[in-house]
Amino acid sequence: MSETRIKKAGILSMQRIFNYGSFLQAFGLKSILEDIGCQVQFADYYPGECLVSDNGEKGFSRKLSKAAEVMKSKAPLAEKLRFIRYKKNYAKNYYPYLGIDESLHYAPDVDLLVIGSDEVFNCVQDNPNVGFSPELFGVGQTAEKVISYAASFGNTTMQKLEQYNVKDKVAGWLKELDAISVRDANSGEIIKELTGKDPVYNLDPVLMYDFVGKCSKIPSSVPETGYMILYGYSNRFTEEECRLIRQYADKKGLKIFCIGGVQSCCDKFIDCDPFTVIAYFQHADKVVTDTFHGTILSVITHRDFVSIVRSSGYGNSEKLIDLLSRLRLTNRKIDTFNDISSLMDKSIDYSVTDSIIKEEREKTYSYLRSFISAR
Repeated sequence: MSETRIKKAGILSMQRIFNYGSFLQAFGLKSILEDIGCQVQFADYYPGECLVSDNGEKGFSRKLSKAAEVMKSKAPLAEKLRFIRYKKNYAKNYYPYLGIDESLHYAPDVDLLVIGSDEVFNCVQDNPNVGFSPELFGVGQTAEKVISYAASFGNTTMQKLEQYNVKDKVAGWLKELDAISVRDANSGEIIKELTGKDPVYNLDPVLMYDFVGKCSKIPSSVPETGYMILYGYSNRFTEEECRLIRQYADKKGLKIFCIGGVQSCCDKFIDCDPFTVIAYFQHADKVVTDTFHGTILSVITHRDFVSIVRSSGYGNSEKLIDLLSRLRLTNRKIDTFNDISSLMDKSIDYSVTDSIIKEEREKTYSYLRSFISAR
């Protein structure tokens, strides 16, 4: 009997977005596909036109604008500069872990192309790094099979698809995919309405790949103790929120370490590789976050955390409420930081959540393995 050929798999995702969540979901999905016997490479997409008007800034101009915004915060100057250096050196420092560099690769010659995870279907947004990109729905791909895995529309809703007159176009593209997997209810409802079919539901790769149990790149310790983590995009925590977080930290005798972005109440911005981020979570006393992946990192490291749900601005309510519900952790959601002290001091029993994750990992491996099995 001839030896079974190793399948080639491509991942079309947000691996070039400069944040830890995007990196870790890409690394996690790559690791899962390698676990089931694939040779894996990443694919790129051409950013499309933004359907929602932005300020017109792209490339270096956009980076300068973001840096200027950070400098306006009340965080210590040294920590703001540390954050800017982190962003400046991100690609050089962390792309190699994914096996990518600055060169771009489109429509790879692979047996299986996996679109996802992350907000790959979030097509109604003002980010010029993404925009309305047909490739993220499988257009122009040449793989034998094209599927999605734990894909999300983010805060793109059916109403927005209709408002911007792209509903029929997106529906046509989705119907051409060989299989559709999503990670949240909003995305699932959109898929059902546009295609008439129920998608598969899978959890994000940062939950599904056993980082804590399998990843040898995570250090066993970090240099500091006695800290809480504040995880979120720069300046997204308001001055009042920062005041209440500072009040809580001072009461507990904890330093505030900001990861991912710098905030006004920051004692120190942590600039480290994505695997060391996990180690910082593992040794944190408490975690406050308003992000999807900040919540996931808290869960996989069994931290006591709170997640703030935001419905205004670049809202997170669709995906974050769904995530907490699926993990049976909705009691960690806060709508106002006045609740932070009473909720943060309640420890979390992770036994039910761990059982859910274990079962979902089996589903994930089974779903992906079904597309690489030898015929």
